[in-house]
Amino acid sequence: RFRAALGVPYGDPDEKAGIEADLQAAIRVKAFIDAGFPPDELMRNARTVGMATARVAEANRELVVRNLTRPGDTERDVAERLVQTAEALLPLGTETLVYAFQANLLEQVKRDVIGAADLASGEIGGTVERSICFADLVEFTSLGEEIAPEELGEVAGRFEELATSVAVAPVRLVKTIGDAAMLVSTEAEPLVAAALDLVAAAAAEGDQFPVLRAGIASGPTLPQAGDYYGRSVNLASRVTGIARPGSVLVDTPTREAAGESGFSYSFAGERRLKGIDARTKLFRVRREG
Repeated sequence: RFRAALGVPYGDPDEKAGIEADLQAAIRVKAFIDAGFPPDELMRNARTVGMATARVAEANRELVVRNLTRPGDTERDVAERLVQTAEALLPLGTETLVYAFQANLLEQVKRDVIGAADLASGEIGGTVERSICFADLVEFTSLGEEIAPEELGEVAGRFEELATSVAVAPVRLVKTIGDAAMLVSTEAEPLVAAALDLVAAAAAEGDQFPVLRAGIASGPTLPQAGDYYGRSVNLASRVTGIARPGSVLVDTPTREAAGESGFSYSFAGERRLKGIDARTKLFRVRREG
């Protein structure tokens, strides 16, 4: 089950096809279970790790293939070169993954302050107050009909770079999916600033780059397996969908939490959004001055 959750093919159980690494992985899983972690939660975590590392592996494979194939190569030439490269780079890649995991985990642990009230009640690991932002590239789909896939990939890659650049603690980039990015923060003010910076950065790319829009909502949110769920997540997504190109829309809790210092707000109406029970008051936010 653990191998399958990681996305690793598992053949006939009676076939002796495992290697030492498979045995060590099984020992680690047993250690996690013995330490008290529920198997179902371990499987959910493994699925997250599997999806993340599959993307990392694919990105590295593409990097190697693009840079180590030459005109006139035979299949044997390419195969031998890839094997040599894999043997040389695998240890470096493994060390990089470990470093990235450690650095990100330590940074998140430093931010994760558990209050005395939560400790007393035992309510740890449940819903938390977070500000959620979605940002997307307007008319990205139609752009795909006009330019080559390679150019579209460059646009998506540049968008990911821009989203990464504004994600400064306590703001964190949760994920990017093609034309959209999701950011989260324990505080509303830095997230609003990051969204405005991201929209401005996209505009500075010039006329050939799609216009960006963003929506932010704040409230109880459930962190789970590296992602976030709850009404505020759904609301932020819906708000983004109705934001005008080049704008940042926020809900009332976000405006109140972010404050007036450095920002100016204009009422953007009260809307009934799909999948949201009550009507939502929205505000367009800009930098003051």
